[in-house]
Amino acid sequence: MRLTHSRSSRSLIADAPLISSAWAVPVIVAALLAIFALDAATYQAPVQHLYYLPIVLAGVTFRWRGGVASALAAIALYHVANPHPLTWRAEEPDVLQIAVFIAAGIVSAKLADDTRRLRRMALTDDLTGLHNLRSFEARLQMMVAAARESGTSLSLMVLDLDRLKSLNDEHGHLAGAEAVRLVGRTLAQSLPPHAVACRYGGDEFVVAIPEVDEREAMAIAESLGREVHAAAPVLAGLAHPRGRLSISVGIASRTFDGASTSATESIDHAGEQLFRDADAALYAAKNGGRNRISLACPT
Repeated sequence: MRLTHSRSSRSLIADAPLISSAWAVPVIVAALLAIFALDAATYQAPVQHLYYLPIVLAGVTFRWRGGVASALAAIALYHVANPHPLTWRAEEPDVLQIAVFIAAGIVSAKLADDTRRLRRMALTDDLTGLHNLRSFEARLQMMVAAARESGTSLSLMVLDLDRLKSLNDEHGHLAGAEAVRLVGRTLAQSLPPHAVACRYGGDEFVVAIPEVDEREAMAIAESLGREVHAAAPVLAGLAHPRGRLSISVGIASRTFDGASTSATESIDHAGEQLFRDADAALYAAKNGGRNRISLACPT
């Protein structure tokens, strides 16, 4: 699904966790006990190195607390299976083995945290903290698929900040950027929890709201418009009166029931058509005088 035409053809593939938290605890416990049994039976260093596996898994799944807890459990089991604390065995002092177990848990948690942080950065718009376009496209595709399967409604809102150019010209681009950030923050705070919003242009936003029809989407857009218009923002250090900012919104809604859904229509096409309809409605709102909401004509 492509809402804009870019040269890159790479699509977003959300990385799934290695194992769900619900399954991680029994898997880690079972792995520790199995390795302990092998260790007690063999006293072999290669078997003892298997303790790293549940330690790393715990660090990746439960972060540093999980990694350290698993490392401490591995240390206890290791010394029960090999009752020679702090002595030299297998050409390696036990105190070093203890340190390496703990380090493995902490390092694996740190690497997992860095991966999560990088993934969030890859999916997030820097200015507003909302989804970026690539992330939104993937989420919209899933929402369309879910709406088709369940026969429910899906609404798209395309909106932008009115008269941003005049704001930039009069007060500078920093003021304009802060105004865009304010709109993004309003979206993040005011939209329903299941909505997904992104900034896909300078001051342009798109919002997908599942299980919401045209009437409900209109009510949400009206509420957003009132909040933005009622704000008395401080932009680039300069206080502005209430009513200085406003948004225009275009809305397109569709119910994916048997009567309106073609068996041959692709999920990508359905999402793109919703976006085009909402975008056309936004232009109608802008042409109608701004600070207003326009509904897409049925297609």
